[in-house]
Amino acid sequence: MPSTPYRPPAHHGLDILHLTAQLIVVNKPSGLLCVPGRGAGKEDCLSRRVQAEYPDALIVHRLDMGTSGIVVMARGADALRALSLIFQKRRVHKRYQALVDGCWTAAAEGEIDLPMTVEGPKQRVDHAAGRPSLTRYRVIDINTARAVSRIELDPVTGRSHQLRVHMEAMGHPIIGDDFYGTPASCAKAERLMLHACEIEFSDPVSGLPLRVGCPPPF
Repeated sequence: MPSTPYRPPAHHGLDILHLTAQLIVVNKPSGLLCVPGRGAGKEDCLSRRVQAEYPDALIVHRLDMGTSGIVVMARGADALRALSLIFQKRRVHKRYQALVDGCWTAAAEGEIDLPMTVEGPKQRVDHAAGRPSLTRYRVIDINTARAVSRIELDPVTGRSHQLRVHMEAMGHPIIGDDFYGTPASCAKAERLMLHACEIEFSDPVSGLPLRVGCPPPF
């Protein structure tokens, strides 16, 4: 697959969703890397945009470049250690919305339990040697005229490209996914129609539950 030139979206200011002395929750636009990419011309990214205003900001987790939505950043090394531990122990609940190709024909809600393995730059389902990968889903809406379904996705495990691979395996690739989709599904949108819309975890200082939402822009 030929490499697509990196053209990050114009920077019109940060969309801060939650801000404390320990952490920043920001809405990442689609098409922007979370951290600098390899090679020249890929320096512009979410972490550098945030650090320009909050120099102590450190990335805790990432979204794919095409995915928009919620990203958590720590403020300082101590906060990074505390938040990284919360993520490593899976004490974080993340929710996404996606527009997928076709009218959903499976159950209106359920689980996708398909192990995954790495194959070059991509991932694929591998029942023999793949790592356990579990996604819970709920159908929100089916647009029969456009042959598009809106799905809510909760990744129980956090494999790279998990939601994209699981949707492809269900026969409904995410619209705009030029990695796992079809020419027809890619033609329906100019971006990957996947958005991190909600995150919930315990504040590392107070211990109180923190829930941040961010509605999808599509």
